[in-house]
Amino acid sequence: MQIFFGIVAALILVIVLAVSFEYRLRQPDLLVLYESNGKIALRSGLLYPRHFSLILKRTTCPIQVTTEASAVGNIGVRVKLIGSIAPSIEHLSSLVRAGGWNSEAVARVADEAQVLLQGLVKEYTERAEIRELSSAGLVSYLNERLSLIEEKYGIELITLAVQSLDPIDPEIADALRQQEQARLMEQTERLNQQARISAAKAKYQADEEIAAMEHSLELKRAELKKEVLTHESALAQQRLEDDLVRNRLRLAFEREELEVLKSSPELLMLTPQAARLAEASQNLKNARTIVSLTPQDLGVGAELFTLFQSLLQKALEVSKQPGD
Repeated sequence: MQIFFGIVAALILVIVLAVSFEYRLRQPDLLVLYESNGKIALRSGLLYPRHFSLILKRTTCPIQVTTEASAVGNIGVRVKLIGSIAPSIEHLSSLVRAGGWNSEAVARVADEAQVLLQGLVKEYTERAEIRELSSAGLVSYLNERLSLIEEKYGIELITLAVQSLDPIDPEIADALRQQEQARLMEQTERLNQQARISAAKAKYQADEEIAAMEHSLELKRAELKKEVLTHESALAQQRLEDDLVRNRLRLAFEREELEVLKSSPELLMLTPQAARLAEASQNLKNARTIVSLTPQDLGVGAELFTLFQSLLQKALEVSKQPGD
């Protein structure tokens, strides 16, 4: 019985050792591949058998491609590309077919992908003239054909950029550089001219708005001045009418006073002028009283003088009649 339990324990120990030796814990940055019915599949479990699986790292692999191509006119061009690649999960079978059942499959495929990129670069440069070549155009051309690389080699380009794109001949490169510099200067001058034109238009528009506002302000000021003048004219007219009414009342009063004096001449002696004349005559023997009349009293004074003269004449005539 003890022998049986010893055998069972030994078998369990052997199984545990075998499992611990064969199975590994899958890390998050690893792709675990296995073959099933002639197809490559991806393990999703936490543990995997190391001798029946292919381990690929999901980290990116840098690439650098230097290509010497020719543009239209057989002008040599040197192009340098830099980028990074990684395994494409959707095309793992292509990756294994191109790189083999090896953990370095991505690095192997990278060399073949660089050859394909060189071909695409040459295809792009041979279709255009030297002055039409540009980094943006080349990157756009390559991005349109990334699916070809992914389907053929099972990798995807994470990043891709043109490091340099220059003619091989230094004289041609210098001429193109000067041409590009002249183009940039012309473009800068055009932008500056547009900025100056925009600033002049903005200034003109601002001046027009200011002039319109000043004109509107002047119109409002003229309207206010007109209203003030109208108000002052109305006040002056009202003041003139009030003076005219007062003068008419004074004239009516003086006429009534004159009528009273005409009807009762003896009241003439009670007027202020006659009283001053009588007072002056009583105080001094040879006194002469000067009665000053204001322009307002001039008309009334003339009438009083006429009445006073007629009254004296009548008094003289009465005094002469008893002597006769």
